[in-house]
Amino acid sequence: MGPTVQVTGLVQGYRGRRVIDGLDLAVGEGVLGLLGPNGAGKSTLLRTLATVAPPLHGHLEVGGRPVRSERTARLARRQIGFLPQDFGYFPGYTVEEFVRYCAWLREVPDAEAASAARKTIEAVGLADRAGARMKSLSGGMLRRAGIAAALVGGPRLVLLDEPTVGLDPAQRLDFRALVRSLDGVAVVLSTHLVEDVAAVCDQVAVMNGGRIVFRGTAPELAALARSGDPGDTPLERGYMRALDGRSAARR
Repeated sequence: MGPTVQVTGLVQGYRGRRVIDGLDLAVGEGVLGLLGPNGAGKSTLLRTLATVAPPLHGHLEVGGRPVRSERTARLARRQIGFLPQDFGYFPGYTVEEFVRYCAWLREVPDAEAASAARKTIEAVGLADRAGARMKSLSGGMLRRAGIAAALVGGPRLVLLDEPTVGLDPAQRLDFRALVRSLDGVAVVLSTHLVEDVAAVCDQVAVMNGGRIVFRGTAPELAALARSGDPGDTPLERGYMRALDGRSAARR
């Protein structure tokens, strides 16, 4: 089976500034953790994979099909669940209305949308808040509602940008269990938290300067660490070494 999503020769940027320059990436089933400092291009890459921002140059395929127009992008979005760092919502919607609305945007059939929304809301631990207005939720609850919106309807590709921001330690553990429970799904999880990567990711990609400077498993990233490298754990030290350009990207 081929990759669920693939970019080749991707160039992306805004207002004349290149953020990503010539990036190749293929992601299949499983969880890919995307690490990198602020400004590395992680959010830009996720927006491109989500078909929110068309590539300036290069090719994007979702489910083996090229995305070259608004029509093909709309077809691709049926398979994509996307949680940006800052997501919009109607404050007066209840949690259930918000998640059902996101299911509608993904063209989940009406006969399935209600049960799919309830199931996903329960999975993120918000069943008792399903009737609460979005504007009344705490930051952590809002984040969980956003995760539910990304997962509703069982998309084949799930893109999560800093999904554990605002979650307390117990909620982060629940989130990790939820991600590990996803079967037959390609997940790209952008985060600053290397412990989340170690806990849930099958592979890790480190971005810096709009390029992938490392790709491999968490143990392979940790193995880059050397005595004296900054960081509190081998994984953090390996990550810092990768950022310094002292490793070869692996594909």
